[in-house]
Amino acid sequence: MQKAYLVALQQGHQRDWEVDDNLMELAELAADAGLEVVDTFKQKRFTPDAGTFIGKGKALELGAVIEPDAVVIFDDELTPAQQGNLSDLMDAPVIDRTQLILDIFAQRAHTNEGKIQVELAQLNYLLPRLTGKGTLLSRLGGGIGTRGPGETKLETDRRRIRKRIADLNNELEKVRRVRAVQRAGRERNEVPLVALVGYTNSGKSTLMTALTGSETYAADQLFATLDPTVRRWDVGDGRWVYLSDTVGFIRKLPHTLVAAFRATLEEVTYADLLLHVIDVSHPQAREQADAVHEVLKEIGAVQPVICVYNKIDLLPHRMETKAPDTAVSAKTGENLAQLTEAVYDFFAAQNSVRSYFFTFHQLSEANQLRERARIIAEEFTAEGVKITAEVEPIMASIMSPFEN
Repeated sequence: MQKAYLVALQQGHQRDWEVDDNLMELAELAADAGLEVVDTFKQKRFTPDAGTFIGKGKALELGAVIEPDAVVIFDDELTPAQQGNLSDLMDAPVIDRTQLILDIFAQRAHTNEGKIQVELAQLNYLLPRLTGKGTLLSRLGGGIGTRGPGETKLETDRRRIRKRIADLNNELEKVRRVRAVQRAGRERNEVPLVALVGYTNSGKSTLMTALTGSETYAADQLFATLDPTVRRWDVGDGRWVYLSDTVGFIRKLPHTLVAAFRATLEEVTYADLLLHVIDVSHPQAREQADAVHEVLKEIGAVQPVICVYNKIDLLPHRMETKAPDTAVSAKTGENLAQLTEAVYDFFAAQNSVRSYFFTFHQLSEANQLRERARIIAEEFTAEGVKITAEVEPIMASIMSPFEN
């Protein structure tokens, strides 16, 4: 197992606990990437050094204690120049948090769409870092930080890389068009879309399985889910919605990743309701929730949100919430009925109870109402049938000619 040293810069505006928490998360990321963390280092500077981020003296000091064949990982994104300078001063391969996350994504992407998005993000990140004969990439070798496109492929020809980026963007545009068609189909069926959002490893996939009864991959690791999943969720009284799960968010989420996963994250912006899943057992649950809000703002998601405080089975005390927010355990099933009821009530509040009359020549329209609304009462007369139903706004508009 390759060894890794972690480095964080504590700037003037940052508190000790904030940097320590970021380093702990970086250690989790490194472990998920298959690395053995040997040690961590913090350097205090009011602002980053333009050439070496942590300062030349500190870089040389760290270089003297790093074991051969180890990799050095910085908790912030480095410029190409900083990365090259640090690698030379430390005589070791240097990567940053962004490159580490991209490496994990390269390992976790299984579908064609996921692989396209990851490769696009990697190429956009690595292109400005290709210098001359590719000495920086040569230092990295074929291991951590270069999974995916591959060193030889990257160093061959910049023009070929740019063409590959253009081809990948075209492929993703096709993905976006397919998703648009799928969304249009859902809208024609007038079925609401609910999207699960949350910090990575907050339990979204476990919650989706618990709510829909349909197996989705879940694991106690960061970024267990990369590929979006949509399942049917029955919320009671014959009403059902589509429930969508997608990639988890994280602090300092690389912009190259947000851009590459635009086709996937777009699903969130089209949802009618967001369920923000929060791991309440995590010491920095509030900061993780804030990071999710920042990403939602970045992608333009402004829909109503219900907060789902997950993993209450790990808390030593009972947690109270203010409706419609709900405290649940996706693992044990505690309070999932309460969450389902909250979602039912959210959509039911948008509906109205109306009365309609259909002649015997209009029974196909009556059947359409029966299929797409909650029927409260029916009465047959000599002229036709009277139906009282709870209808959604779109259905109310369609049935308005038959309103009694």
